[in-house]
Amino acid sequence: MNTLNNQNEINVGVDTGKTQLDIYIRPLDIYFTVENNDGGIKHAIKTLKKHPITRVTIEATGRLEHPFIMACAQANIPFVVANPVNIKRFAGAIGQKAKTDKLDAQLIAHFGEAIKPPLSSLKPEQMRLMSDLLSRRRQLMDMQTMEKNRSQIMPKTISSLIKPILTALKNQIDKVDLKLQKLIKECDEYKVKNDIIQSVPGVGNVVAFNLLSDMPELGCVNNKEAASLVGVAPFNRESGAYQGKRMIRGGRPKIRTAMYMAMMSAIQCNPKFKTIYHRLVAAGKPKKVAIIACIRKLIVIINSMVRDGVMWDPKMVCN
Repeated sequence: MNTLNNQNEINVGVDTGKTQLDIYIRPLDIYFTVENNDGGIKHAIKTLKKHPITRVTIEATGRLEHPFIMACAQANIPFVVANPVNIKRFAGAIGQKAKTDKLDAQLIAHFGEAIKPPLSSLKPEQMRLMSDLLSRRRQLMDMQTMEKNRSQIMPKTISSLIKPILTALKNQIDKVDLKLQKLIKECDEYKVKNDIIQSVPGVGNVVAFNLLSDMPELGCVNNKEAASLVGVAPFNRESGAYQGKRMIRGGRPKIRTAMYMAMMSAIQCNPKFKTIYHRLVAAGKPKKVAIIACIRKLIVIINSMVRDGVMWDPKMVCN
């Protein structure tokens, strides 16, 4: 019965690269390549629309696949954003070791046909709305901080005029948070990731919002890449005989800031991170360096949790 169903299905596998998309249509044995830009994607969608597609399966590689899946959504082509770890395991299960762009596209199409992963519910408008709401939240938080600072330096007769503004800003922040929470509940992909992220003691809405919006690669990259994306991976500073201190640089500062504030809470309420933090400080590390090291451990753990689809377990943290 399953064989008959598979024969009636048309599965598409897309191997995503920075400059090109390799596309294979199974079982029609159609393979073609397009540039990963507006023109190439438009041509790919036009070609796919000629067939009654059951599902288009594409690996979640970060932001590279976003323009293509947005085009699929707009063209009403069903798509699946698959975890590359699952595809790699599938390749091992069927004994496929050879690797070319065409073979990768064929493998992804085969994965979609055999596993039949649920269609992705994430829509382009949801992705944009999440990002826009988070940007507005940051703006409101900045205004709130400025007003609080003014309230502390102004005379009481003036600072009393600032309180109504602070109340209004807090109400607006609460409204944005409610909209973000509603958006997460309406999207299965957001909801699953959000539940996993917030299962970590000390991690709350703000970190989850930032990771969901600004780090779509979460769970789809290795641990070193995850730490580098947040900007908490130390880089060597060496040249000849000179050996400088290893320092962090780059990354996404908005996520790093949110995680820094969360870690201030985590080292109080999460026994594992509290232990790591105090051990580093006792070893002579500056407090800020110890906190950054804890953040690096935290993002590595969250990345692994999202990748494997598991909730927080204290044993994940190595002492």
